Amino acid sequence: MDVLPESLYISYKGLEVSAITVVGFISLLIIASGFRKVNLPFTFLNVSGLVAKRLRAWMYLLRGPGIIQDGFDKANGEAYEVLAPDSRYVFVSSNKHIKELDSAPDTVLSLQAASKQMLQPVYTMHGFNWFDRRGTEGVGFVRALRTLLTNNLPQILPDLSTIIRSRFEELHSTHPVVNGVKQTPVYSSIVKLVVLSNAVSFFGKELAKNEGFMISALEYIEETLICAEIVRLLPKPLVPIVGGVIARRLTSHATIYDTLVPIAEQRCLERDLANIGQTVPKHADCIQWIMETAPRQKPWTPKRIVHELMAIWFGSVHALSTTITFAIEDLCLHPEYVAPLRKEAESNYAEFERTAEGLPLLDSFIKESARLTPVESMSTRRFATQPFAFSDGTKLAVGDWACTPVRAIMQSAENYPSPLEFNGFRFVNPEYLDAATRSHTGTTFLQPSPSRLVDVSNAWHVWGTGRMACPGRYYATAVMKVMLAQIVLNYDCELVDKDASRWFTWRSTMLPKKGTMVVFTPRQAMA
Repeated sequence: MDVLPESLYISYKGLEVSAITVVGFISLLIIASGFRKVNLPFTFLNVSGLVAKRLRAWMYLLRGPGIIQDGFDKANGEAYEVLAPDSRYVFVSSNKHIKELDSAPDTVLSLQAASKQMLQPVYTMHGFNWFDRRGTEGVGFVRALRTLLTNNLPQILPDLSTIIRSRFEELHSTHPVVNGVKQTPVYSSIVKLVVLSNAVSFFGKELAKNEGFMISALEYIEETLICAEIVRLLPKPLVPIVGGVIARRLTSHATIYDTLVPIAEQRCLERDLANIGQTVPKHADCIQWIMETAPRQKPWTPKRIVHELMAIWFGSVHALSTTITFAIEDLCLHPEYVAPLRKEAESNYAEFERTAEGLPLLDSFIKESARLTPVESMSTRRFATQPFAFSDGTKLAVGDWACTPVRAIMQSAENYPSPLEFNGFRFVNPEYLDAATRSHTGTTFLQPSPSRLVDVSNAWHVWGTGRMACPGRYYATAVMKVMLAQIVLNYDCELVDKDASRWFTWRSTMLPKKGTMVVFTPRQAMA
């Protein structure tokens, strides 16, 4: 497959500038609308107070992680609120409140409704208008991802390792030589690899060879982020008009939809033929698993299957690409971990391919990277579709969000010794660490109990919490290990500028900067 042209990728630096412009314009509209809603006498103090409140809400868009952290530090374990231009967020961090949040009925606090607000699928996913309540049309996708995809990892990983290794070599060969070394835009490269990996795993090798589909599958991530944000920030009367215009101008979601629908139609036809006893081909991919786990009494239509796949696609590519990018950058910043990670991979990678289990040192390293540079500062999102109150009296009105401050919790001394210190092996079982490894990496302490990247706990909300934790986390973890292991085994890596800023923030999200360059030196070239 040819290297995709760089012009097809939307620059996140451009996204920053565009977002600020949009924010500035819409903030004037909302401040003005706020004036009309004020019932107090129209005085300078009222106006200045309103403006200050609205400006603080708009600052959340650019300083979200810091504002969430500041609220956590001041709350001392109590619930606290953060205002955004379009939402009121109530953050809870105590085990009691988190349990109340997780146990609330879907009809009151809805993950589905929160996702719908975030992604605006009517405009970003070809008219997908899912229900606010989880399970209204079935939750077969949970079994498809958690069980069927996970169980098939031993069949997927060997091919995936070869594809990733080969594709990375192709990408690396095209990157420019600057000051005598090839400089690789790490985030753009990893996004391409994740898109390819997911296409192979979800849809099979044949569709992954469809260049038009692959280009759109890549563009779709950035287009969804930008379109959803613009729609969220618009005054409600303008949403259908502007959202419709944007949806018509962005073509990636239409290409994905139009490519997948005929395949889903053929699978549904085969399903119906199998039901009357005819022999049909067997398929092992997410299209098939989503179809097979849909409600039997009311099977999903091909269009409904494709809509579900589009939602899964966005979540898997965005989070995976960002987490892997930050982990590679941490390899560059902490080179003392490369030798033990390489030794582990050389000895145990083949077993990992066969079982999708193992590589505990690499598992811990990725987990520590995700702890200190998480994709998100907010987790366990729930949108209040009905009024709700926590046991301490904290109330949510309809339209408010309840959530957990995941970054603050993961960087709290209450949960992690030396919480701001990078300790790549802090989660490892002590039996896997010999004295030489401890000495080489400077590992002086571990967590009280070993844990894995896929785990879910009160101190680890990367995957959400409780009954609605991410069902695709086993697949995501396996792909992260494949990519990091291939880099550790085949390259030495170094940041071109270790002191440069490596990310920017938007709302509660940390996004890698596209301009961060890494020098990947093939190991055979150093021999």
